[in-house]
Amino acid sequence: MAASAYASALGRLKPEFTSFLGKDAYAQLLSAKDPSEVAKQLESTPYGADVQQARAAYQGISLLEIALNRTFVRRNRHAYEATPFAGRAVVGAYLTRWDRENIELILAAKAQGRTVVETDEHLVSSREIPAGLYAGVMTLDDFRILLSQPTLESTVQALVKHGYGGTILPLLEAFERTHDIFPVVHALDREYYRGVLETAKFFQGDEWVVRQFVAGEIDVRNLLFLLKGKAAELPVDEVVSRWFEGGTVGAGQVPDLYGARAVPELAERLADRFPAITEGTEEYRATESLTGYEVALTRERSVAELKRMRTYPLSLAVIFTYLMLAELERSDLRRIAFGKAYGVPAERLEPLLICPRL
Repeated sequence: MAASAYASALGRLKPEFTSFLGKDAYAQLLSAKDPSEVAKQLESTPYGADVQQARAAYQGISLLEIALNRTFVRRNRHAYEATPFAGRAVVGAYLTRWDRENIELILAAKAQGRTVVETDEHLVSSREIPAGLYAGVMTLDDFRILLSQPTLESTVQALVKHGYGGTILPLLEAFERTHDIFPVVHALDREYYRGVLETAKFFQGDEWVVRQFVAGEIDVRNLLFLLKGKAAELPVDEVVSRWFEGGTVGAGQVPDLYGARAVPELAERLADRFPAITEGTEEYRATESLTGYEVALTRERSVAELKRMRTYPLSLAVIFTYLMLAELERSDLRRIAFGKAYGVPAERLEPLLICPRL
């Protein structure tokens, strides 16, 4: 695609890159004593307007969830609108990930018996606009209709009307028998990645950036499931059956890797390809938590992706650089917010953040 089209996109997004929080801001947020103080500190940042507007109806962690999601959706919209026409199909396909997240949130809420009010405030949306609306097929009212369904079964059946029939219908009978939502969620995720990779074909010349970007995310998800499987002593066949295609680690490699005796040994086997993964072993030995591995893999991928994409500013890379930074910032701020809500000390939270180390 002509570089001039992405020169315009770069010009529109470049001023917005300065709106992401710096290291000093994270240090101050970590020193906050509770979610209310986190919200107060965010008032002097690009989140300020959304914090103040949400304060009229929400407080505490709910206020932060609403404000963070609204700012995040606005950034998604800005990135999509800055994308040249030829790249919008790819960016649009990528942004449907937030429709998928909302659907999975609703299914989990139904499975746990949570109410519409309890769940509605956590949807990834901005006022009446869900994050995936610009490319997806569902509105915020559609999500609320799903929430209002009387049973988990009727919620799943209602999803068929929104274009998810081919994904969900083959699983519906088993779901109604077992009430296990994991196969449905996994199928939605699998279809999402297939769709993004299918859209990012090589016809303009810069879609390879997106394919590598998505492959890196698939790798992180696969490796985390590999570690979870080993920790839970799942059969290797079950791990292979849940593998997402499209990453750089194929399902055929799983049996050899899975032969490790325990999680730390498995991490060592993966370290040749993903050196940072062993950073999570100390925490795992102390607490049996896989969070350290997740953070290490995510940080390693983020550093590598941002370094690579920043070398191709006049391409789809500029859009995905912006989207990635927005996602990482939202994730870090949510981690701080929930950490403060549950009394996690700053020294425990700080190593779990990604953005201050980019």
